[in-house]
Amino acid sequence: MSDQPDVSQLGQQTTLPASPEEAELERVPNPHPDTAYVARFTAPEFTSLCPVTGQPDFAHLVIDYVPGAWLVESKSLKLYLGSFRNHGAFHEDCTVAIGKQLAELLEPQWLRIGGYWYPRGGIPIDVFWQTCDVPAGVWLPDQGVPAYRGRG
Repeated sequence: MSDQPDVSQLGQQTTLPASPEEAELERVPNPHPDTAYVARFTAPEFTSLCPVTGQPDFAHLVIDYVPGAWLVESKSLKLYLGSFRNHGAFHEDCTVAIGKQLAELLEPQWLRIGGYWYPRGGIPIDVFWQTCDVPAGVWLPDQGVPAYRGRG
């Protein structure tokens, strides 16, 4: 990738990619690369498919990162996450794969993803992944998603 942003999806009508493999995550330069701050993306309506049954699975994703030279372009992230709607993968695979893809693209100082999956078979599954320890001096708020509670 060059140092100049090459955003092809911003500012025009773009169709939802059929799969994560077809989706194109894009990045733009960070206007404050000398400042350690947290950027957060929340996707409360994330969906994918169970790879065994083909039934839909639903999650609330929270992605936090401390940018280096790059920021993720938000429209490309929205389309990338939406491309999982027809993608069959287990909760753990979806969550960790998204985190790794973003880390590879952005080369952030730090990144974490929390996947708060709604119950399947009566059991909620939460999946957490991060690249490394949080950089010193960075204010990191709680992800704000309570543990799942049924009737209890």
